[in-house]
Amino acid sequence: MSEESKRWNERLYIRDLADKVGQTHTLEGWVQFTRKSGKIRFLGLRDGSGTIQCVMVREEMESQQFDLFSQLKQETSIRLTGVVQPSDRSQFGVEILTQEIEILGTSNQYPITPKEHGVDFLLGNRHLWLRSKKQIAISQVRSIIIQAIRDFLFEFHFVQMDSPVLTRSVGEDPEGLFAIDYFDLGTVYLAQTGQLYLEASISAHGRVFCFGPTFRAEKSKTRRHLTEFWMLEAEMAFFDNDDNMDLEEDLIKFVIKRVLDRSEWYLKQLDRDVDKLRQCLDPFMRLSYSEAVEILQKKGSSVQWGEDLGAADETLLTEDSRVPAFVYDYPQAVKAFYMKRNDADPRTVKCADLIAPEGFGEIIGGSQREDSLELLAQRIKDENLPPENYEWYLDVRRYGTVVHSGFGLGLERLVGWICGIPHIREAIPFPRLMERVTP
Repeated sequence: MSEESKRWNERLYIRDLADKVGQTHTLEGWVQFTRKSGKIRFLGLRDGSGTIQCVMVREEMESQQFDLFSQLKQETSIRLTGVVQPSDRSQFGVEILTQEIEILGTSNQYPITPKEHGVDFLLGNRHLWLRSKKQIAISQVRSIIIQAIRDFLFEFHFVQMDSPVLTRSVGEDPEGLFAIDYFDLGTVYLAQTGQLYLEASISAHGRVFCFGPTFRAEKSKTRRHLTEFWMLEAEMAFFDNDDNMDLEEDLIKFVIKRVLDRSEWYLKQLDRDVDKLRQCLDPFMRLSYSEAVEILQKKGSSVQWGEDLGAADETLLTEDSRVPAFVYDYPQAVKAFYMKRNDADPRTVKCADLIAPEGFGEIIGGSQREDSLELLAQRIKDENLPPENYEWYLDVRRYGTVVHSGFGLGLERLVGWICGIPHIREAIPFPRLMERVTP
């Protein structure tokens, strides 16, 4: 690294101050809060790495500097110099005894004040709402989850294969597609999934994944739905459905351990019961779809065999469980065309949904894929899908087909569950909903 390029990495951040008690340092950031107590002034300084309390004592500062406090409105950007001193109430165990302040950017009448605001107002000001303490905590946990997922997959020799956003091959519900006119080639769609392209990649790399935005034009306003969301998808050659569930369970436990290890402060900001997350390190529950329906009916659900499980059913099924639950072998009629048929019961397919406890519902959907060329071609025909759009997909079975499985993990649903937030619109920086595409 050249001397010139080192400068960007030498800047001191709040996260770096824990071992610098007694030293004088300069920080840059935004004023998160201010308050007075007698002749002492306090401000919270946020710089992206954390928030720290800065104490202003008149006797320790020039009067002109001390008087700047009246100009330090919420979200004013400043440069602050002071002495690091210990504090047992701080995230990092320190606070700053302020010596000098320089105002870099004023902030007058910041719209999101420390009071209750309606959801529509907050979503309309999402670009500012992201700065609030709770939203910062959610974003930090989301980032740690993403890193944990990647670390897990790379540790087990997965190769990242980015899938296209524009496609003609429908992977899920044909009714939930965003259509686009594509030059002179007609209609294409925003991808609902990258799975089909990952299946084509396993013959080159064995284990692959993609991680990016996917799109569903579902007219749903539930707390579990977005029209644009991020999804981790993975495909593995020579994996059956049991291998698939084992991998998913190990991945979720790895993520939970990482979050508990690195995000305890942020979880406290969210009032998350971390003991409930620790319980999820125990073995997950596994139920067949038929067993699940039987349990639900005994609990008063009206669901009948052959119907998909709704959100209320998922909540009811896991209400007494401390750990996530796999429900496997769903009826073929309620699942996608690419899932492997169960020879023992041709009405069902080799699939599994992973349902989180505490009413957070499905977070992963996975299956063993149909590896028979003839059966897959018939399923495409049965679903009235245009066969010309799937010839390339059938080639995966024509040339060296193998048993293989994969899954899709909804990132926002996972973040919502781990953070304990009721609606996944807060689990993504800029949510896209039926009634909202701004900011």
